[in-house]
Amino acid sequence: MCMKKKRILYAIAAILLLLTEVLIALFIHDNFIRPYIGDVIVVILIYCMVRIVIPEKMTLLPFYVFLFACFTEFMQYLHIVELLGLQDYAFFRILIGMVFDWSDILSYGIGCILLGIYEIMRGTYCRKIEA
Repeated sequence: MCMKKKRILYAIAAILLLLTEVLIALFIHDNFIRPYIGDVIVVILIYCMVRIVIPEKMTLLPFYVFLFACFTEFMQYLHIVELLGLQDYAFFRILIGMVFDWSDILSYGIGCILLGIYEIMRGTYCRKIEA
């Protein structure tokens, strides 16, 4: 598959995932989908956004996304939004987050494991096509 086509597919996936995240944020106020599934989806969204720019190679991308998600969560632990004086802006409170939670890191890990499985399957499939 050509790189342009891959980029388009990842862009479509990113848009759909972003819409899903927005719908979850606006309409779902439960104790499972919003806090856990939303965090799984967000790492997949970040993965797709990176894949728009880098559609091939970088098989460790799920791991890098996990590190980025953990870094963001650690910044929440340090109350980075308040330290930067952005607590009055809802956009930054939502984008960066306000509360550190170990379950968020677990959800990020689950999402990245799913991405790792996808990377393995994608690599196996591509090798079969090339053979």
